Amino acid sequence: MPNLKPTTRIDVIGKLDLSPEKQPGFYIESKQQKKFLIKPPNWDTVGTDSIELLAIQNEREYQSMLKLQQEMLENAKLQGEINAKRVDEIYEMQLKLRKRFAEVNEFMKECEEKKRIAQTKITEEQEKQMEMKTKIEEFKADISILADFRDIMSQTVERFEPYEKVINEVIAKTDAWSSVKDCTDRCDALMLAQKEIAEMEKEKYKDIESKRAEMAKISSEAALKVLGYMNELSQMEKDYNAARADCLKWEKVLADVKDCIAEDELTKKKMFDGIQLMYQDLCKRRGINPFHKKLNIEKQLDFIKDEIEILQKVVAGCRPK
Repeated sequence: MPNLKPTTRIDVIGKLDLSPEKQPGFYIESKQQKKFLIKPPNWDTVGTDSIELLAIQNEREYQSMLKLQQEMLENAKLQGEINAKRVDEIYEMQLKLRKRFAEVNEFMKECEEKKRIAQTKITEEQEKQMEMKTKIEEFKADISILADFRDIMSQTVERFEPYEKVINEVIAKTDAWSSVKDCTDRCDALMLAQKEIAEMEKEKYKDIESKRAEMAKISSEAALKVLGYMNELSQMEKDYNAARADCLKWEKVLADVKDCIAEDELTKKKMFDGIQLMYQDLCKRRGINPFHKKLNIEKQLDFIKDEIEILQKVVAGCRPK
């Protein structure tokens, strides 16, 4: 509160002040007359520190700030070196990953080629298997026919063996036939008209019909087996087409990944080249040779930042106030 009138009271801490009942009026009057508003100093800060003590304190704070600034500069330099090493390690890791990606891509191509060769061999082996099964069935049918024929012939020989003995005895006792062949030749003409010949013919017809039925049955079973194999082959072809579609899909995905990696690599190179050109232009402007390496991007950026700050200060100083 401004001391516009004499004080009438001393408060507890020894500061002269007005009584509480009179303060609102003087406060309102001081707000209306701002030029008379005086803010006295605080009671606990008056006369504590002199100018010399303040100067010593400021000098100490200045020295501590210089020391802190030097530590921060050393830490920044050390951090810059660490970051440069990290960038080199990242480049090496990127090269290893790129080499690994090329190896994996080559391995996938080799797998696809091996898969194609294996599928071709499987198809050839299946065709050979079908041919061999057909031949085996034919051989089995021929063997069964020959076995039946051998049994029939054995039975026929056993049945006609007594007749052979009788003929030999008759030829030995009589002069009507000179040999067994002569006798058989004469008997053949008679036996052809006999009932036995007709019965044998009927039996042969029956055997032929049964063989035909067996052949039809065998052919039907073989056709069913072939149909089953064809169904399996169709299913395998569907699986092959599905696998081929998946391979084409992943091949397209890998192509997109390659394009994205190449585009990012190109963008990064362009950015590094721009930073290098700006750094060279600023060094040329100052008349010095570039002393940072091309891959030391962080130090180049720090240099560019310092130069831009200096240029901004120069521009700000050249502007009319």
